[in-house]
Amino acid sequence: VQLQASGGGLVQAGDSLRLSCAASGRTFRSQVMGWFRQAPGKERDFVAAIHWSGPMTTYQDSVKGRFTISRDNAKNTVYLQMISLKPEDTAVYYCAAGPNYSWDVNQYDYWGQGTQVTVSS
Repeated sequence: VQLQASGGGLVQAGDSLRLSCAASGRTFRSQVMGWFRQAPGKERDFVAAIHWSGPMTTYQDSVKGRFTISRDNAKNTVYLQMISLKPEDTAVYYCAAGPNYSWDVNQYDYWGQGTQVTVSS
């Protein structure tokens, strides 16, 4: 599975962004898809994940109610809709794919290149 993330940018606090992650490979539909983020000088943190079947999702507490992960298996794409963005959401956002429904970065085998999200106050 190869992943290509896009949609990042520079926005103001309170704005919205939608990240996309396009996947190639026939196994996309069987993969759990996740979004992680990494701020400068910090570890890569879990943001959200969606089960391969679609309806099951999980979120880091700090983004619950503001971020929504979804997937379109017909388009081999996973999305992260972000609203009410805060300066602390500033980070490089990575999409990832793996076999297990998990918050653990080590459970994901495939990673996109990352897309920068910067939220100004």
